[in-house]
Amino acid sequence: MISFLDLKIINAQYRDELVQAATEVIDSGWYIQGEQVQCFEKEFADYCGAKYCIGAANGLDALILIFRAYKELGRLKEGDEVIVPANTYIASILAITENRLKPILVEPDEKTYNLDPKLIEQAITPKTKAILAVHLYGQLADMKVINKIAKKHELLVIEDSAQAHGASYNGIKAGNWGNASGFSFYPGKNLGALGDGGAVTTNDDELAQTIRALGNYGSQKKYENLYKGINSRLDEMQAAMLRVKLRYLDKEIENRKKIAKYYLENITNENLLLPMIITDSSWHLFVIRSKNREELQKYLAANKIQTLIHYPIPPHKQNAYREWSNESYPVSEHIHDEILSLPISGIQTLLDAKKIVKLLNIYKNYYNKV
Repeated sequence: MISFLDLKIINAQYRDELVQAATEVIDSGWYIQGEQVQCFEKEFADYCGAKYCIGAANGLDALILIFRAYKELGRLKEGDEVIVPANTYIASILAITENRLKPILVEPDEKTYNLDPKLIEQAITPKTKAILAVHLYGQLADMKVINKIAKKHELLVIEDSAQAHGASYNGIKAGNWGNASGFSFYPGKNLGALGDGGAVTTNDDELAQTIRALGNYGSQKKYENLYKGINSRLDEMQAAMLRVKLRYLDKEIENRKKIAKYYLENITNENLLLPMIITDSSWHLFVIRSKNREELQKYLAANKIQTLIHYPIPPHKQNAYREWSNESYPVSEHIHDEILSLPISGIQTLLDAKKIVKLLNIYKNYYNKV
């Protein structure tokens, strides 16, 4: 079986270093907001090219804290509109509604799966105050155009970089394009913890200070609370794990690029649509499309290839947002009906990629028979 993502093997590469890092945390006697978090925040900020990194409990909290901080700073208020791609993972939208802001769903570019810049201005109203640009599957949204639109209309730009650690365009990495960016360190991410974790990156002094306080019960000084905050902090153990894995992130991304390049150059089945890459993707996911996705997934599973769907149901069709159930976003719906994620990781071998490609190209003949 070729697994979609084998975290056990991925982390086994660094086992000795991870065990040593964990031992140091245990022996330190300090488990919350200590040296490991401080060092990781500095190292990850440097990696992204940003001035600040503020750890959070998870990626959703990172986004929630950004919007909440802008409300505390008077840049946003309840009822303000935030433009967000209609085909994103639901967490992007949850962060907006959790702050009692209004998500405005905008269709993606059907080729890149990211926000279609041509449709953004059509969605802007006097209530629009921000754009949440999601870097889906590891490829940056068209940030140059998005920032230009935002500047014209005086909008905040927030990046959802949960899938884009290490992705870049013109030498600028995810996390350093907007006013602020939310990252997830869920174990399956390119930079994954051994538990949950998240972070915000920004170059804004006041925003960074506010987010740090909000995630610490609203406090900058112990027992003195400026805001009605929450408890959302990256812990010492996960920070230590992430420090180890950050050192190898670029190496793992290079392997992902090698596998993606082989897929792009060798999948010749005309019934499959391959991803279009415009920026320097970090290849969190390699997503193809098929009009016969269920049959294709079963065929690959029968041949011991594990695949996943990111994501089968668009946000406006989720019960959580049943108020949108009668709305139509045909591009997003079409994408969600056809997408299929192939195995790709920092350790995947070219031999496994060749087996997958061979099966996909043979499927052309299978497809023609059914």
